[in-house]
Amino acid sequence: MAPAQPEGLPAPLDGRLPSSAAPGSAERTLSLYVHVPFCAVRCGYCDFNTYTATELGPGVSQDAYAGDAAAEVRWARRVLEDSGAAVRPLHSVFLGGGTPTLLPAEDLAAVLAQARESFGLAEGAEVTTEANPDSVTPRSLRLLAAAGVTRVSFGMQSAVPHVLAVLDRTHDPENVPRAVAWAREAGLGVSVDLIHGTPGESLADWERSVRTAVSYEPDHVSAYSLIIEEGTRLAARMRRGEVPPVDEDDQADKYELADRLLAQAGFEWYEVSNWARPAPGADPQAHRSRHNLAYWHNQDWWGIGPGAHSHVGGTRWWNLKHPVPYTRRIRAGESPAAGREILDAGTRRLERVMLETRTREGLPLSALDENGRTAVAGLIADGLVEPREALRGAVVLTLRGRLLGDAVVRRLLG
Repeated sequence: MAPAQPEGLPAPLDGRLPSSAAPGSAERTLSLYVHVPFCAVRCGYCDFNTYTATELGPGVSQDAYAGDAAAEVRWARRVLEDSGAAVRPLHSVFLGGGTPTLLPAEDLAAVLAQARESFGLAEGAEVTTEANPDSVTPRSLRLLAAAGVTRVSFGMQSAVPHVLAVLDRTHDPENVPRAVAWAREAGLGVSVDLIHGTPGESLADWERSVRTAVSYEPDHVSAYSLIIEEGTRLAARMRRGEVPPVDEDDQADKYELADRLLAQAGFEWYEVSNWARPAPGADPQAHRSRHNLAYWHNQDWWGIGPGAHSHVGGTRWWNLKHPVPYTRRIRAGESPAAGREILDAGTRRLERVMLETRTREGLPLSALDENGRTAVAGLIADGLVEPREALRGAVVLTLRGRLLGDAVVRRLLG
């Protein structure tokens, strides 16, 4: 079941943004997210806006999706121009889902070609696609690299078959190292995603997964704690007592283990759930996900596709989530937005504190009010904030602080 959409203000059919979105836009980066809402099988824990072939209504097909996504890319440029916001070369592009690589590589290449035509790519732009390890081939990865993809993020989740079974992941664990090797041969950067805290996963199971991921020598690792969302099959199984509930202490132990093992392997944390190897050469941070950093630093991004969210200059909107009405709007030359909100100063400040405290660079003390700055001393005393970084003017979480990040944010906001 896809999550319910937020409530908000009506979004105009011409897509025009309010005048408040344009000031300063030339100084902000612009990223593009392309949501590909198709999966071969819906995983039991997933509440993303995705659909299998049998769930699509008439008039919608995977074959036609690239054309509709490209049309929204063209639409995005027109709206920015009409709204007086700067049209900038793209800082990053992220093909997510769903499983983007269910589409032919040629289709993804066509969407990227439209993005390049409509906006251009900034020098050194990061272009990522997510991929199921079973959904790529040497040829498809070579085509994606030739189309401009620079990095692929594989959904590994676990190296342990019984853990994958609980998650309803259908990929063969043996395909992960093959897919990573093919990506390397195509000249692509590699990230792998892991999930910890699956019911029935032991600490030894989790250690095996982390060590296995490290053995593939990726540039980047994401490790997320499992969240049981209402409406998913896994939530229903838990209610029926078929699987045990998630244990927060167990998840904390697994996070600490992952952080230790990844640090030993040369990875550095740069966001609560993300670690990257220092890159050789002039930019040691090049393996960090620039696209995700754009979100955490509240830059501008445009979300393409059903249910995709966008943000430009304090205005946020979200598309109709089902592919059928989304497609109708796009083909009619109308905005596919279902609603929007204009963030006030208080909300923008709250979100900045929530997001930037998650990062290794941290939140500048100057972004806090007097009460927030006063709270920092207590957070240092409680072992939640790094004292040396605070002296340099930033709130940076300790390992314990990363585990209790929500409590830190509450205290900073008073």
